[in-house]
Amino acid sequence: MPVVPMQQILKHAFENRYGVGAFNIVDGITMDAVLTAAAETRSPVIVQVSVKTVKVMGAKLIRLMFHEMAGRVSVPATLHLDHCPDRAVIDECLAAGWNSVLFDGSKLSYEENMVQTRSVVEAAHAYGAAVEGELEAVKGVEDGVGDEYGGPIVALDKAVAFIRQTGIDSFAPAIGTAHGLYKGTPKINFKRVEEILAEEPIPLVVHGGTGLSEETFRRLIKSGAPKVNISTQLKITYADSFRNYLAEKPTEYDPLKLIGAVKKALVAEVSSFMRFFESEGKAA
Repeated sequence: MPVVPMQQILKHAFENRYGVGAFNIVDGITMDAVLTAAAETRSPVIVQVSVKTVKVMGAKLIRLMFHEMAGRVSVPATLHLDHCPDRAVIDECLAAGWNSVLFDGSKLSYEENMVQTRSVVEAAHAYGAAVEGELEAVKGVEDGVGDEYGGPIVALDKAVAFIRQTGIDSFAPAIGTAHGLYKGTPKINFKRVEEILAEEPIPLVVHGGTGLSEETFRRLIKSGAPKVNISTQLKITYADSFRNYLAEKPTEYDPLKLIGAVKKALVAEVSSFMRFFESEGKAA
C-alpha cells in the first residue's frame, strides 16, 4: 500500500477507538523492524523521527528510505517528525515530502505558540501534511528535548481555543505521562482527556508511552487518544539486542546475522505494542 496521510490513519483510529503506535526510529534497522511488525500484524503504523535523528541522517534520506521500505509492505504507513521547535527543520521535512510534523511551541508564550502553530499549519496543509500541536511541555527528556519538570497546565478554555484557532490535526495535552523511564507509577489525568474531547473531538496524542500499563493504554485510546508514542523501549531493545548477541557470540563477525537478530527482537517488541493498542488487523 502506498504511503498515506497522517490524517487518514488518525481519523479511522479515532472513529473506531483503537490505537496506532508512533515508533521512533533511529536508523534503517529500526525503520525496517517497525514496518515489518506492522505488516505481520496487519496494523497501520506511524514511523516517527526525532529532530536529533533528522540532523544526523538528513530529511531527504529518511524520506527516501521510508518510501522505499513502506512500499514493500501492504499496510498504511506515514512519516512524522517528532517534537520540533525549529521552523527551519519543519520546513525542510515538509519540502522533502514528510507526511506530518509536531510543532513544539511549549516553551513559547500561549499567544506566540498560537501564532507560530497557525503558520506551521498553513504551510503543512499546503503540502497535504498534518500538524500535531502542543501547549504544555511533557515531563522528561528524550533525544535532547524537554526537561525534568514539564510545564504548567493550560486552562481548558484556552486549550480548546488553541485547537480551534490553529487548525491542528491532532493535539498532545499534558496528562501526567513523561518521556523516558518512569521513576514511579504515573498518575494519568483521564479527566482532562475527557474534558478536551467533550469540547473538541480531535485525535489526542499520548506522549511517554514506554512504561504505561496495558490498562492505561486502552483507557486512553478508548477515550479518544489514538496516537501513542513509543521511543524509549525501542532504544532499550535495540541496544540490549546488540549487547546480548555479541555476548553470546563473541567470536562471530557476521554483521548481517547480528542485524537480523536485532531486527527480530525489535519486530517482536513492536508487534506486542500493536496488539496492546488493538491495531492488529485494522489495516485496510
